[in-house]
Amino acid sequence: MGTWKTRGLRGSTLEELINRTNESYREKGLALIQKIPTPITPIEIDKASRHITLAYFDMKSTVDYIGAVQGIPVCFDAKECAVRTFPLQNIHPHQIAFKQGGVAFIILSFTSQGEIYYVPFDVIAGFWKRMEDGGRKSFTYEEAAAKAWKIRSCRDMLVHYLEELQLDLDRKEALEQGKTP
Repeated sequence: MGTWKTRGLRGSTLEELINRTNESYREKGLALIQKIPTPITPIEIDKASRHITLAYFDMKSTVDYIGAVQGIPVCFDAKECAVRTFPLQNIHPHQIAFKQGGVAFIILSFTSQGEIYYVPFDVIAGFWKRMEDGGRKSFTYEEAAAKAWKIRSCRDMLVHYLEELQLDLDRKEALEQGKTP
């Protein structure tokens, strides 16, 4: 079982922005996306602040978010990267195996660049395969920017990923019809 220390809160800023965006999507009737909590068992608690200082994960989590957008099932993870290279060790095999239809993707924040990207599952799977075939165990900011879509903010939708989701759906439809997207 994995353990959790302060590193367990990495990505919490991005997740808070996504949570607020998802709330706005729900209020507008655009999507219903829920955060999937990762079950933990506390080991140590700071009595003064009543904060958990050490815990272990009860089980492997699947993905961070799951839901539906206009009847289309979606699932995605939120990841943050402080440098220009994203290590694939931050994505786990059970997460790669989780996709069972619908649309899967990662929302990836390159904090050093101040940019957030929608990275489709098939792009991540391509990087994953490259790693399994003995290639690099990461992908770069430049690779992500070339194969993913930059997410923008729009009023109360701080990580407005529905536009990129539509681009992904359009791309997949074009590929199915034998067209170049």
